[in-house]
Amino acid sequence: MNENSSQSGNSSNGETLLSTNNPIQASLFTALVQVLVWPFLYVDLFMLFVFLKKQALQEEARYMLFAQTLFADSCILVLTDFTVITMHVQLLLPTGICIPVVMFMEALTNLSPTIIVAMCLERYVAICRPLKHANIFSPRQTFICIAFLWSLCFFIPFVDLCIMFAFVSKSYFTHLTFCYYEIMFVGEWHTVMRGFFYIAEFFAILCILLFCYTSVIIVAHRASGDDKQSASKGQRTILFHLFQLLLCTLAVICPYVESQG
Repeated sequence: MNENSSQSGNSSNGETLLSTNNPIQASLFTALVQVLVWPFLYVDLFMLFVFLKKQALQEEARYMLFAQTLFADSCILVLTDFTVITMHVQLLLPTGICIPVVMFMEALTNLSPTIIVAMCLERYVAICRPLKHANIFSPRQTFICIAFLWSLCFFIPFVDLCIMFAFVSKSYFTHLTFCYYEIMFVGEWHTVMRGFFYIAEFFAILCILLFCYTSVIIVAHRASGDDKQSASKGQRTILFHLFQLLLCTLAVICPYVESQG
């Protein structure tokens, strides 16, 4: 019963943080979200449409991986807009309905940095191991890699779901709430555990990206002619992925820091 009470308390605190008594502020925030979401969603869907129409792009590993980021970002934008609108109209949903939504959003959030790692590794193999690139990142192998990454991203939400099932009663799933991931946390220790996981994941990804970037720099210095130009281009690509990783990290860490505050 203590665990259930703690869970209900966490949910109530989250609802207070996500709602506001100022209707003007709420309306402005909702309008701002619409302005930000729909233009980016249109661009993502347009690029995804181009990918689906071009057979040649569907056979290139880097474009196959990039399409996954487009799909994930599009889904995140739609689901984020959905949660903002439900909060704006003060629509509370049963926890049992919110859980699949927030689990999917969490998996999509985790997918972006893992896809970035895969894209960096693809560039590393293409530049540093060019003779093996066709075999390692063939369309079939890339598809298997994508399936594995999707499964990996759903692993942590699934673990959180199992922990929640072990600590809360069945009545909790009928509790009305806003849809946000913290409704799955059974206590402070659960939140801290997630924080440690994010830190470990960030440093693991950062080490892989730095390894790829350093290796490409070495190849760029040794190469000449077209090879040097290709290596330099790959170097800039991986540097861009490092910047993407920073943005993904901020998107994940900020809600955690706010909840701790």
